[in-house]
Amino acid sequence: DTTVVVVSAFGGITDILLQCSQLAAEGHETYKEKLHEAELRHLNTVKELITITQQSAVLSLVKTLCNEIEDICTGIFLLKELSERTKDRIVSYGEILSSKIITAKLNTDEIECEWVNSTQLITTNANYSAAVVDFAVTNKKIANHFKTINSRLFMMPGFIASDTNGVNTTLGRGGSDYTAAIVAAALNVKVLEIWTDVSGMMTADPRLVTNAKIIPQISYQEAMELSHFGAKVIYPPTIQPVRGKGISTWIKNTFAPEDAGTVIQKESDNNGN
Repeated sequence: DTTVVVVSAFGGITDILLQCSQLAAEGHETYKEKLHEAELRHLNTVKELITITQQSAVLSLVKTLCNEIEDICTGIFLLKELSERTKDRIVSYGEILSSKIITAKLNTDEIECEWVNSTQLITTNANYSAAVVDFAVTNKKIANHFKTINSRLFMMPGFIASDTNGVNTTLGRGGSDYTAAIVAAALNVKVLEIWTDVSGMMTADPRLVTNAKIIPQISYQEAMELSHFGAKVIYPPTIQPVRGKGISTWIKNTFAPEDAGTVIQKESDNNGN
C-alpha cells in the first residue's frame, strides 16, 4: 500500500514568518532577528533529528531556504509594501522546510521516502491567502504524478499550492488537512487520517463543558455542521473532497495515538455510537 504524508510547518513558524514580513513592511529591521529565530529553530531540529555524519546537506538546504526568505523580506523592507501574494510566498517556506527535514530524517533512517512538491500538483485561482482549488486540473495532475512512481511512502508540504502562472498560493489556515483531503480524493485512497492535538471530535467544547465526550463516529454532514459552528478540530473545506468519494476520515491524536479517535463516514449510526 502507498502512504502519502502531508505535514504542516513546525508549530508557530507560520506566525513568525508573517511577523517578519509585517515588520519588514513597516520598516523595522527587527525582522532580521525574528528570521534568525526561525532559522535557528530549523537548524536545531536538524541537529536533533539527524545523525551528525548526515547533517551537512540538510543544514545547507535549510540555510539556502532561509536566505531566500531573508531576500524576500529585504525586498519588502525596501519597498515598504506587503501584498497577499508576497505573504503567500513567505509562509510557503514553513511547510517546505518541515517536509524537507522530515523526509531527510526518514531517508537517513533508511525509510525510503520521496518528497513531492504540492505546488506543482495543486492548482488554484489567484485568490492569495484563501485560494480556491481547480479540482479538474488538480485531480488530473495528482493522479498522473503518482501513476508514474513506485515508491511506497511520500511526503508533501500541506497548505501550499500555486495558481495557473505558477505563483505560490495558500489554502487558508487549516490548509494542510485540506491538502491531505484533496490528495486522498484524487487518489481514491481507502482512508484519510488527520493527526491533531485532540482525540477526536467532541460533543461540546471541553474548555466550556466539563462532561464533553469524544464522538466515536459521525457523518460528513454532522462533521461539517460542527466545524461551521466553531469546532476547530477540522477545517470545513477538508470534508468536501473525501465526502464526494465516500472516503472514511479518522481524527486522531498525535500525542495519544492509542486513543480511538473519531471516524467520519457517509452515515453515522442513529445513536452516535
